Amino acid sequence: MSGTPEEPVHSRPPARSPAEPPLTERDGTAPEGGAADGPTPAAGAASEPWPDSLPESAPDSSPDSSRDSRPDVELRDYHAAFRAARLAMAMVDRDGIVVAANDSFGDLLGTEPAALREQAAADLVDLAADGQAGRAYREVLRGRRARFRCTRRLKQPNGRSLWTEVTVAPVPNSRRVLLSVADISDQRDLQARLRHLQMHDPVTRLPNRALFFERLTAALESAGAGPDPEGTGDEGGAYRSYRQGGTGRIGICYLDIDGFKAVNDTLGHRIGDRLLAAVAGRLTACADSYGYTRDGGHLVARLGGDEFAILVEDSTGTDQLADLARSVLAALQEPFDLSGQRLSVSASIGVVERPAHGSSATCLMQAADTTLYWAKADGKARWALFDPERNAHRMTRQALSSTLRPAVEQGEFALEYQPLVDLADGSVRGVEALVRWNHPQFGPLTPNRFISIAEEDGSIVELGRWVLRTACRQARRWQREHPDERPLFVSVNVAVRQVWDSDLVADVAGILAETGLAPQLLQLELTESAVMGSAGRPLQVLQALSNMGVRIAIDDFGTGYSNLAYLSRLPVSVLKLDGSFVRGFQDAEPANPADEVIVEALVQLAHRLGLTVTAECVESAGQATRLRRIGCDTGQGWLYSRAVAPERIAELIGVTSLPVQPMPA
Repeated sequence: MSGTPEEPVHSRPPARSPAEPPLTERDGTAPEGGAADGPTPAAGAASEPWPDSLPESAPDSSPDSSRDSRPDVELRDYHAAFRAARLAMAMVDRDGIVVAANDSFGDLLGTEPAALREQAAADLVDLAADGQAGRAYREVLRGRRARFRCTRRLKQPNGRSLWTEVTVAPVPNSRRVLLSVADISDQRDLQARLRHLQMHDPVTRLPNRALFFERLTAALESAGAGPDPEGTGDEGGAYRSYRQGGTGRIGICYLDIDGFKAVNDTLGHRIGDRLLAAVAGRLTACADSYGYTRDGGHLVARLGGDEFAILVEDSTGTDQLADLARSVLAALQEPFDLSGQRLSVSASIGVVERPAHGSSATCLMQAADTTLYWAKADGKARWALFDPERNAHRMTRQALSSTLRPAVEQGEFALEYQPLVDLADGSVRGVEALVRWNHPQFGPLTPNRFISIAEEDGSIVELGRWVLRTACRQARRWQREHPDERPLFVSVNVAVRQVWDSDLVADVAGILAETGLAPQLLQLELTESAVMGSAGRPLQVLQALSNMGVRIAIDDFGTGYSNLAYLSRLPVSVLKLDGSFVRGFQDAEPANPADEVIVEALVQLAHRLGLTVTAECVESAGQATRLRRIGCDTGQGWLYSRAVAPERIAELIGVTSLPVQPMPA
């Protein structure tokens, strides 16, 4: 009751006088929870102590007396059944004291049944050691609970330990309770063996994914456990008690074997399984040498295939995890000798280390999986540490990838245009169309933020088709609005995947017919790496477009293969010099004269082949002057204009000399 300390269950209270009512009768009310927990003895019900002995035969054999002695016969039968039962049982009074015990109970505890009388039952079966179990036991003694069952591990006098199931239940029409103890050691052993089979990998004998996540979840839960406010004595089990005084941090090394599939494919699964078992042994040795074990259980698990994980509870920081990762890499790089097969393998490892509080098993493993991918992408045979900033960039890419396709249909893209200026007279000859994504979450995005994503997932085909149609339609509109001026050509970037995954020739022909734009006013830009070495379909596509009258430009020339021999074979009209060459041109003498020599040689070579040359990233008047002096045809850059809306381009049509723009601060 509130405000009253509970008496210990292992000590016998002072004896009551015969006239004193039992515990359940003192206040004259029904006990708490009686209706919900089951029937309890009514107040004043007859309750006799368990008899120590019964007469061997009825005292009177007459018919009348035999009828009167029937209760004694039944009681004698119950008493005999109690003593002969194989189940260990004891009658306990409402004070928790043993009144009678059968032979099986004595055998269980290694003593005579008579020696158990007058002893506290809670001490005999270790109920007093657990506060929660002790309270439930007292509720049964007081008649407030119908039944209580718990599992206890008891130690016999011969030193043997056994698992038991203790059940306490009231005896009807009595102030006694029956305590029974069943030996469930064999059942527990069987359950343990079945659980071991269920939670361990048969190839490596390591914990499997299920057990690893169970341990990980328990470790994280224990990190967030505080003191026991209810006084139940339950601080969260073994994990909570273990972690008290720990660092409150957790770490994971998540690894897989580089090129393991090739081992299975070439040497067979038998050798592959032996390799996995050998790897498991080395991982376990590494974990043991660093002390990452608890209660004899290794914190190394096989999560599936060739993936393993090492869980480090109470880690001391990233340095500790980094040292472990290095030792694992070194251990696995030593050759394996498998039945005469000598194998050398390597591993890639993702390392995550952080405070345990506030973390979840799902988030930790997602971070570990991402970091393992980084280690693979960075060249394999290495470890990588989780980087929140890099992960945020990855998450942004994932968010962009998932919304890119519907963004085309929802009209979230727009085109801006950057002028291509004739270096000889400063007039605008054409424009390059540059796509922008007005993302509802991230705001305006430039092509370098999403084009590579579109190329990876294939949405570049649909996006590129939209850009081509929109740019051609806009060029045709300028032509109609300024019929007396020289028409501008429009230059559109084309990804190599558009050449392979779509009928680019048919798309271009259809869009030109739809918009009415002349083929000579369309220029398609492909990167040097995309066209150099082209053969088969790409070369056929480029030739067909050139035959149609469309101009082909090589973008970022000078940064890829720079195989000049291909220039004579490809149907190319324009070379766009990469901006890295132009940046070497200074307003004064060049910091590196070789840059100007190289550009001059490229311009002369292009002109001899009948090609025009456009210089990118022109940002100063000095650069423009030098480019004009060596014969470069057109320039593009912030000196003239940034990429602007189509309305601004309309204002530049017919301007004989484009005004120079101030450099951005």
